[in-house]
Amino acid sequence: MNASLQRIQTPFVVFLGDGVDEIFAKTALGLVQWRGADCVGQIRLPGCRVDTGVPDLDVHAARAAGARSLIVGSATVGGRLPENWVATVCAAAAAGLDIVAGLHVRLEDLPGVADAARRGGSRLLNIRVPPTGLPVGSGRKRSGRRLLTLGTDCACGKKYTALALDRDLRKRGVDSSFRATGQTGIMIAGEGMPLDAVVADFLTGAAEVLSPDADPDHWDVIEGQGALFHPGYLQVTIGLLIGSQPDAFIVCHDPRRTVIEGWENFPLPTPSAVIERAIALGRLTNPQIRCVGIALNTSKVDPAERARLLASYARETGLPCVDPIVTGTDAIVNRLLEEFPQSQRERPQHRRAHE
Repeated sequence: MNASLQRIQTPFVVFLGDGVDEIFAKTALGLVQWRGADCVGQIRLPGCRVDTGVPDLDVHAARAAGARSLIVGSATVGGRLPENWVATVCAAAAAGLDIVAGLHVRLEDLPGVADAARRGGSRLLNIRVPPTGLPVGSGRKRSGRRLLTLGTDCACGKKYTALALDRDLRKRGVDSSFRATGQTGIMIAGEGMPLDAVVADFLTGAAEVLSPDADPDHWDVIEGQGALFHPGYLQVTIGLLIGSQPDAFIVCHDPRRTVIEGWENFPLPTPSAVIERAIALGRLTNPQIRCVGIALNTSKVDPAERARLLASYARETGLPCVDPIVTGTDAIVNRLLEEFPQSQRERPQHRRAHE
């Protein structure tokens, strides 16, 4: 079985190590945002400058608070675990906590972790493990409707936007499913496809498997990965774009950035540039692809400036522009349902992707 589909025992504690940048702690931040009721606290090493806002604990205090799992909530470029974090992971495993991670290295390959898990009777859950037997992409048109979140960069709101849109569509009575494509989304949803761990030849096929044929009025809201202008991670974005065949897409953007995060020689593209490129590429498998909105991450922006930014990007693109967490997604949902009217009032509950 794919470890991503094994049930994560709750409650859990998130481990941030000594991380100094929120962009690498998006797993912990996302879990606290979307599964906060299941989180008893955070474990941080000296020097950590990231705070998810939950209580600080050590391994023994987390265990005493009822934690059953430790989730590695931060990592470095390339999905690796720093050597000085391994001792805490071993201590948690030996104390009986399951260890859950979405790394590009297997937990059992880290020194001492497998032995500690055996002593503590703990499970090691590697989330970034794709299923076996994935096909090469076919390009075959599938039934149902699909919306994909794209970004001007990594870690700019693609997952949060997809989760918020799925939630708000369902509130309107629309048959919708969130399709997770990264480790954090999989941990939140309990299922999904770790696209950035799939061999390149099978990326489009994996995206097709993730979002199968569906009822004509059903929407799969697909979490985006990487970015089309990113020199390191564009390959997963293109595979997801071609394989998911989106009818509609949203461009997610952090208006405070001017360059690709961590690649300072690459200027950040505008949302309009991403729209143009996404349509040019996406027409290969869906000639009717279109953008239906812009989602800004304004979490660190003054409220007065937020209103100005939302209005400015709406004028620039001619599309509804929202912050999905602060302002909600109603403007985009309205646009989506206007452009893709529902043909049925009574819709069956669509099966989950991995049932």
